[in-house]
Amino acid sequence: MAIAATLKRLLRRNARGSIQNIIHKTHPADLARVFCLLSPNQQQKLFNWIHQKALRGQVLTRLDPNQLQALVKDMHPAMMARVLEQIPQDDVAGVMSRLPKEIADRILLQLKEEGNIILQALLQFGPSSAGGIMVPEFIALKKDISAGEAIGVLQQDYRDVEMPFYLYVVDDSDRLCGVCSLRQLVTVPAATPLQDIMTTEVVSVRTDTDQEDAARLVDRYSLLAVPVTDENLHIQGIVTVDDIIDILRDEVTEDMLKMAGAGSDYAETRSVLLNTRARLPWLLASCAGGLLATLIIGQYETALNSLVYLAAFIPVIMGMGGNIGTQSSTIVVRGLATEYISLHSPWQAVLKEITVGCLLGVFYGMLLGVVAYSRYAMWRLGLVVGIAVLVSMSISSLVGTMIPVLLARLKIDPAVATGPFVTTTIDIFAVWAYFIAATSLLNI
Repeated sequence: MAIAATLKRLLRRNARGSIQNIIHKTHPADLARVFCLLSPNQQQKLFNWIHQKALRGQVLTRLDPNQLQALVKDMHPAMMARVLEQIPQDDVAGVMSRLPKEIADRILLQLKEEGNIILQALLQFGPSSAGGIMVPEFIALKKDISAGEAIGVLQQDYRDVEMPFYLYVVDDSDRLCGVCSLRQLVTVPAATPLQDIMTTEVVSVRTDTDQEDAARLVDRYSLLAVPVTDENLHIQGIVTVDDIIDILRDEVTEDMLKMAGAGSDYAETRSVLLNTRARLPWLLASCAGGLLATLIIGQYETALNSLVYLAAFIPVIMGMGGNIGTQSSTIVVRGLATEYISLHSPWQAVLKEITVGCLLGVFYGMLLGVVAYSRYAMWRLGLVVGIAVLVSMSISSLVGTMIPVLLARLKIDPAVATGPFVTTTIDIFAVWAYFIAATSLLNI
């Protein structure tokens, strides 16, 4: 980023005035992106030179936990409270949930009583639930008032609502019974009751609904917000589309890192030590699997001594199996995440992927078998290589499709099924299948 290079240069020169001019002209989201490119000292200096408390708060909401904790660890709780009072309560709850409990508790004591009560109500829900990310300000009116009266109430009482696009309609018991848009409200005669123009099929979630499920609903129905209710259908708040975008982005990032075996947090903002600790267990599994594959190969030392050229095809057989397994598991993980594959009846999609793996195994088995025969003029060797590739790719497709489904049923993130652990498992099966075929068909 050009702005990052400029700010780094100005920070080294302590050009405070020039930096503040850039800050005034830069969007908070762009400032937050700059932070991950700065050293801890530069981050602290840049943050201290942001004078507007509202801008400071907006930057804080966009930082990942590592950057956030580093910035606020030495900040006085009272100052932090003044900053957080300038941003929406759902964003405050998001910031607090990413801080250590002792720091969050000290900040809570400094917040104004009204804000403290609202924030504690939000924090009682899990940070990954719809209740934990909802906005407590929303528009809800009785179903029997007219459109004209509703417009008057909006103008008088709801000027500061963050997401004024939907007006939620409640009955005499304050239970959610409908929703209408502002467009509907202003295009009907003023005397029309809300119950005559509202949509009764309201998409809503409970306070304990997982935030990812809420995000899927917003995405599926192309909503700008979704209401959050308690068990009695009383509205507690709304989850807005800007929070949904954050959820989807974080979920994609987490899945990508898990699939690569690099942890689940933002790698670019972790220290070298934390990055090493995050990757160590996954690579340890890969190392252990590689040693096991080595032991399997060692069991067939006699076969390798008799036909040394058997070793030439081990890399390609392991590679083809690992690649098809990774492809299959990635497709299934994505299907489960987007609900194109149902967890309750995934077998049609699983069978389809296994069939594709078998067909690819037949094709590449024939291709590599012909290569082996052409290179060494041994039809049995070509047959061994072809069978080994077919078996390896078929088993890899089976493993790559079944493990994500099994993990999802066990309530474990299926994204880990595409990591080094599964790839190494597939490599072991590939080596084993290759040497079983070789000893059986080559009489060694």
